[in-house]
Amino acid sequence: MQSGMSASIAAPYAEALMSIAQRQDTVDAIGEDIRNLRQMLVESSELSQFLTNPIASAEAKRGVLSQLTREGFNDSTKKFLMLLVDRGRVLFLGAVCEQYLARLRELKGIALAEVTSASELSEDNVNAIREKVKSFSDANDVEVSVSVDPDLVGGVIVKVGSQVVDASLRGQLRRLALSLG
Repeated sequence: MQSGMSASIAAPYAEALMSIAQRQDTVDAIGEDIRNLRQMLVESSELSQFLTNPIASAEAKRGVLSQLTREGFNDSTKKFLMLLVDRGRVLFLGAVCEQYLARLRELKGIALAEVTSASELSEDNVNAIREKVKSFSDANDVEVSVSVDPDLVGGVIVKVGSQVVDASLRGQLRRLALSLG
């Protein structure tokens, strides 16, 4: 989760990138770039630590980002990343990615369903959750983000915006304890 400060710093940058993307009609292409960057940051703690390291030079950060985005990335995304480095804001890249993707979902009428499951979900399970969320929301589509938490014992917790559906075994046990208490 991002702190309030990083969110307030990231928001104008995400808005600026969205504005560029809309002007160039590259909203989806840049969205894909941003998803890939976010995934790289999530999967590589070394990359995240390097980009947030104040001792690492801007030149080194530009080099690493140029290498990572060499193939398949939109030129506007590449220029934007260099701008973040030049302005000393690349440490907020993760927050900028989150803000851009949230803005993209809003623009496209896509709901984000954050699913926490006791174990890995099959594609059929994910699709069933997507359809269920689509039926109770007014979203055009649903993006499903799944994380695994073995402490749930069984079942799932689905969060869409401020709505939370707790269908986990842990939640059921807690409700039972409260009703008995």
